[in-house]
Amino acid sequence: MTVLYQKNLFAWESVLRIALGLAAAVAGFLLIDGLIWKYAAVAAGAGIALTGVVGFCPMCALVGRKPVRKDH
Repeated sequence: MTVLYQKNLFAWESVLRIALGLAAAVAGFLLIDGLIWKYAAVAAGAGIALTGVVGFCPMCALVGRKPVRKDH
């Protein structure tokens, strides 16, 4: 199997991104009134949570963050 990316997030950072992403998505859904802004907030929160689940952040890679070594 070919790997398309190398993880560039530590385990603690992945857990934090999942928790904060889900919290942002739920808060956006419950607290924002405008339909477009509500879905934008949910999508942003889901995107943050997804980077935590996958362990790869494209923006971190874009600014030069190195992949996490397997021994950490």
